[in-house]
Amino acid sequence: MKDKILNVVKNNTMLIVLVLVVLFFQISTGGFLEGKMLQPSQFNALVTQNAYVYVLATGMLMCMLTGGNIDLSCGSFVCFVGVIGAQIMVAMMNGGVSPVLATVVGILVMIVVGAIYGSLLGFIIAYVNIPPWIATLAGFLALRGLGVALISNSKYGNGSSISNLPAEFCQLFSGKLNDFFGGPRINGIQYNMTSIVIALIACVIFILLTLRERKMRIKKGYEVQSKAATITKLVLVCFVIMLFGYKYSLAGGVPYALIWVGAIVLIYNFITSKTDVGRYFYTIGGNSEATRLSGIDTKRIMFIAYLNMAVLTVFSAFFTMARYTAANTTAGTNYEMDAISACVVGGVSAYGGSGTVFGMIVGATLIGVINIGMFLMNIDANWQKVVKGAVLLGAVVFEILNNKKKGTK
Repeated sequence: MKDKILNVVKNNTMLIVLVLVVLFFQISTGGFLEGKMLQPSQFNALVTQNAYVYVLATGMLMCMLTGGNIDLSCGSFVCFVGVIGAQIMVAMMNGGVSPVLATVVGILVMIVVGAIYGSLLGFIIAYVNIPPWIATLAGFLALRGLGVALISNSKYGNGSSISNLPAEFCQLFSGKLNDFFGGPRINGIQYNMTSIVIALIACVIFILLTLRERKMRIKKGYEVQSKAATITKLVLVCFVIMLFGYKYSLAGGVPYALIWVGAIVLIYNFITSKTDVGRYFYTIGGNSEATRLSGIDTKRIMFIAYLNMAVLTVFSAFFTMARYTAANTTAGTNYEMDAISACVVGGVSAYGGSGTVFGMIVGATLIGVINIGMFLMNIDANWQKVVKGAVLLGAVVFEILNNKKKGTK
């Protein structure tokens, strides 16, 4: 029994740390019941302010699985592609085009630019054999310079930003879902019932999928969790989902950012766990040469990783532009560091070959909670960096020590 408990704790260390950090900030900002950390506004901020982290970290996960490779250029690319999209949308509206059409064209152009850059970067890394950190470092420098130069010379900006983006674009990526069920108003508080309904549907889907997968594993003779462990998992996850649904009902509704992030995360969780291509990322990180000799095109997988990273970076640019209703010269600053930190803290190996989308979500959430918690406690920005650096280093040390223990067994 003791070994089982220790095993559960070891496999869910960062999740436990996340819960403890949330409780710490809740108590530190006013007490367990009156603290600010669990207020509806903070649940909203956790997603709207960190949507870019979840999306970028998903792409960074795919790169890191291939052998600890990273993309240092993603933050600068957010700035560059954001400037291109903003100029197109503002120019079209100034020319009399409807905001909706300007939004559609701007989004499509940004995705195309992302695909072109991702293809170029993937080709250089996979087929020219330029080390990823060098190729992406070049992008880190060049793209930031291009983005700043474009804004400085744009007739639609003020030298440092391009604003007046279409309201439809901003609503699509930073707005909230309307209440389709007409929630009640109780004691002066308006409840958004759509948030509750979405949470209930999510719980039902999660329960059905979990039980279905457990049944299939039993049928195939695979090892499964005990009934007690499965029920505990279902109860805890559903509690968290319903908590978010309730808090969002008080905060005005489910943010569109959460819907986008949820869709992206679910898609990539399916890719990494249920498809052959997804498994190839893991095998390349585990042993690239053995993977190549087994007949898998390792260069193509590496190419896909960086093409995918660039496209997801475009989506991060959407969130950033919509949140600030502008494209500016500082957009994307340190985004690459946030994405890498989220992955490493979430258990993605710095050497490649291991890591999960769920772990990355926990890591990204922990980074977001730390940011919000320290802001609520009025901690100096420089000390915030120190804390995040310590958390990142601690996660790497934990991974190394854990791997050493496994190797001694």
